[in-house]
Amino acid sequence: MSTAGKVIKCKAAVAWEPNKPVVIEEIEVAPPQANEVRIKIVATGVCHTDLYHLFEGMHKDGFPAVLGHEGAGIVESVGPGVTEFQPGDKVIPLFLSQCKECHLCKNPRTNQCEVAWTRINQAIMAGVESRFTCKGKRVLQFMGTSTFSEYTVINQTAVAKIDPAAPLDKVCLLGCGICTGYGAAVNTAKVEPGSTCAVFGLGAVGLAAVMGCKAAGAKRIIAVDVNPDKFENAKVFGATDFVNPKDHDKPIHEVLTKMTSGGVDYSLECVGNVQVMRSALESSAQGWGVSVIVGWTDLHDIVIRPVHLISGRTWKGSMFGGFKSKDGVSKMVKDYLDKKLKVDEFISHNMTLDQANDAIELMKNCKCIRAVMSVSPP
Repeated sequence: MSTAGKVIKCKAAVAWEPNKPVVIEEIEVAPPQANEVRIKIVATGVCHTDLYHLFEGMHKDGFPAVLGHEGAGIVESVGPGVTEFQPGDKVIPLFLSQCKECHLCKNPRTNQCEVAWTRINQAIMAGVESRFTCKGKRVLQFMGTSTFSEYTVINQTAVAKIDPAAPLDKVCLLGCGICTGYGAAVNTAKVEPGSTCAVFGLGAVGLAAVMGCKAAGAKRIIAVDVNPDKFENAKVFGATDFVNPKDHDKPIHEVLTKMTSGGVDYSLECVGNVQVMRSALESSAQGWGVSVIVGWTDLHDIVIRPVHLISGRTWKGSMFGGFKSKDGVSKMVKDYLDKKLKVDEFISHNMTLDQANDAIELMKNCKCIRAVMSVSPP
């Protein structure tokens, strides 16, 4: 029997309050309204940004919420005015909209979108609208997506249609981490062939940045992390050197400057730590070095000296790897299917939605690259 136009009752992992385990609950998912799409989520990755909201940001108004923003699924039904999608389409939800009509979407210099700023309440990292209720309470949709649920409802500007041949339990990772790191190197830093790069932090985003540096033709890619166990993973994606700051009695930027006779051409910070952001900037070469902030945090200010920039360095920020979301994700899926992009290698654990807390603990304790949870049968 068709579920179109009806409320769907399904399982979801609900974060009722900050710094507490999520709870597998039965929630109600309303039908899509105008310009919305209801999606059956097949698989989702667990990203550090989910943990940031739960354990670090902990905004009191950001709960209860269903976390998850790195998923893939199948369109179940569409609301009035939706022409781009139809039931049965394979899709990836997007935390960053691409309406294709605003002045930002039409500007090739940015991947921002005016709709993104109206769709998401940045302070609480949740959608302004929510189609979720649980036990009579409104439940927020994290980043407007909420992929830790068997069904979700999303504005059509924040959904990418993908090749029907794509395996959803793999390409779900293109909804955030891989595109974020890879694009930061290729689109934002614009790494050049023959260059030297340093990537700070070797989680999934950092490993994707390493992969992007290699794809762009960098000859030397220095992977920086305090966990030496991560170097073998980094080599798989193209790293040529590994530096553990704990092995040195000098600041890491001094170590890298000496290693490279003056600093790297490109540095990418993939941790979300303001001290590391400064170290990455100082590790880039005076005169021409480019440093990109990729890791997310909104808790602290960065302190630098003006001379760090006056000397000729360029400091950039990158959201979602600079990809215009709908276009970028669809192309990255095609590149994966054409074997031009590694994705499977990021998946260290396969789990189920019922194991959401176990997956969160793996990420929290740096015991995985990416855990992918099976949410619904395809």
